[in-house]
Amino acid sequence: MKKTALITGASSEVGSSISKILASNNINIIIHYNTNYESASKLEKEIKEKYNIETLLIKADLTKEEEIDKLLEESIKKFKKIDILINNAALDKPCLFSEKTSDNFKEILDVNLIAPFLISKKIGQLMVENKYGKIINIASTNGIDTYYPMCLDYDASKAALISLTHNLALEFKPYVNVNAIAPGSLKTEKDMKDLDSDYIRSEEEKIFKERFGRVEEIAYLVEFLISEKADYINNQVIRIDGGMY
Repeated sequence: MKKTALITGASSEVGSSISKILASNNINIIIHYNTNYESASKLEKEIKEKYNIETLLIKADLTKEEEIDKLLEESIKKFKKIDILINNAALDKPCLFSEKTSDNFKEILDVNLIAPFLISKKIGQLMVENKYGKIINIASTNGIDTYYPMCLDYDASKAALISLTHNLALEFKPYVNVNAIAPGSLKTEKDMKDLDSDYIRSEEEKIFKERFGRVEEIAYLVEFLISEKADYINNQVIRIDGGMY
């Protein structure tokens, strides 16, 4: 019986890359999105054309618990179980420290922390019942030792997501592997458009590999962590940042 994976924020560049590589491993894919229907439907079409798997395309606002419940209800109804959960969806609203508000902070926490908690709580319990599961939280080096006051709310959410990872690993032992991946700077279309060349160059100089990471390199790490080869890797935060000063 094929495994099933839920990828939140699957329409993003990282989420899309993860979805494709899991589909290539003969895993059914639940494609979650909130606003970007065009990218999500394009991803579903590409996956269906290339791989002999089933998909579910589903919209949900992760700041609303009732929509999270509906997402999980429809996923379980179609596939009966979820073997792999990738908590990838994330919100970031960088701005000057003086302009940050509690409402913005709470919204970021809702998407980046509360939603992974709620989804993991519900799915993790089912995984324990099935005696199998892999949960991977996409964190960030910003949640470890990279400091930018312009995105301190995002950074705080990722630090908390790392803490959540450790607690979930303890709660769902011994059947569910819970790990976090902490990417550094990634070469996404959005970042390449939003960041000026001088800033990019200065950031690349901090990286031993002297370049930003590629989204598929995150997907390769996910592919390894959900495989049998990584069955003894649990409760870990794995940096993937090219080596940073």
